[in-house]
Amino acid sequence: MQIDGKDIVLDAFKEVYKTLDNVRVFFAPGRVNLIGEHTDYNGGHVFPCALTIGTYAAVRLRDDDVCRFYSKNFPDAGIIERNTNETVKDESKSFTNYPLGMVAALKEKGFEIRRGFDVAYYGNIPNSSGLSSSASIEVLTGFFLKELFGLNISNLDIALLGQKCENEFIGVNCGIMDQFIIAMGKKDNATFLDTATLEYLYVPVKLDGYKIVIACSNKKRGLKDSKYNERRQECDTALADIKTVKSINTLGELTEEEFESLKSNIIDETCRKRAKHAVYENQRTIKAVTKLQEGDIEGFGQLMNESHDSLRDDYEVTGIELDTLVNAARKCQGVIGSRMTGAGFGGCTVSIVLDDCIDSFIDYVGKEYKEITQLDADFYVVEIGDGPLEI
Repeated sequence: MQIDGKDIVLDAFKEVYKTLDNVRVFFAPGRVNLIGEHTDYNGGHVFPCALTIGTYAAVRLRDDDVCRFYSKNFPDAGIIERNTNETVKDESKSFTNYPLGMVAALKEKGFEIRRGFDVAYYGNIPNSSGLSSSASIEVLTGFFLKELFGLNISNLDIALLGQKCENEFIGVNCGIMDQFIIAMGKKDNATFLDTATLEYLYVPVKLDGYKIVIACSNKKRGLKDSKYNERRQECDTALADIKTVKSINTLGELTEEEFESLKSNIIDETCRKRAKHAVYENQRTIKAVTKLQEGDIEGFGQLMNESHDSLRDDYEVTGIELDTLVNAARKCQGVIGSRMTGAGFGGCTVSIVLDDCIDSFIDYVGKEYKEITQLDADFYVVEIGDGPLEI
């Protein structure tokens, strides 16, 4: 996969910049979250893994402060020229706001980006799929700038700057999960991350005859245009109400029992539902990791199912496309768990499917989804990979 991606991005670079002199190639993965959704900005736990699909960059330094960007995924945009000194997002400049936001974040932290660069990107993550193509390009850009300029910065700090870029430059009030797992991923392991403390544990994913299958709804959505920021505000409102009677910093500090005893203090019913999801989902994630460590794959799958139901009923971020994919998946033989993954409002589902049933799963779910939504789903049987690297 990475060899093919390297060839594709090098071909794209040569096509638009007419040379391959002094070009280096880097890769950063996409990610899928197995369980723990909309908990990262609520101080809870998440359980994502990096994938072997992701984003590639072919890049070379320039002798001036000009940055030229090209994406194989958005060829009609052509070469977009910007400058290392730009600190404001430009909606007309498409995807380049993500890498330029990383340049701005690094410079704000005191790192010297002394020269511009020519770069071509290629991603084999489906656009707007919820597999975190935006965080992938942020971490990738931070990583290649670290390597090109010899910056003394850790992958964890690159992840934190990626979140800062997303929050302040792009305008999406996301948590740390996406950038963290992309920067810190480990092959064949998911990462149990406490988003309140950034303490983490690598947990081997041993599925014993099962595979992770991602279904992409092809329902396009952008986080800024979705109700993502609204959900975060609703959780903040619920937290503020609880703080009037209990001293806590995040919803992730509460057990289910504590939430039930305190929920009457949340004035707005909608905010109460959002907070219930945040608390219960955090506890589900903790239990799910234990199930996986004990080899209880079916127990893990049941918690995945409960996660989706909560995201549908309490957090209300699924929609007909994701619900249709999950409902169809749960009818299939050999499926032990299925849920939406990512922010919702479109994007992807993740299912754990018995090896021998994967072909019939893809066939049945694809047909049912097309019949109900008139959309074609794409399916990916994925492997868990490492974080960013130079190829």
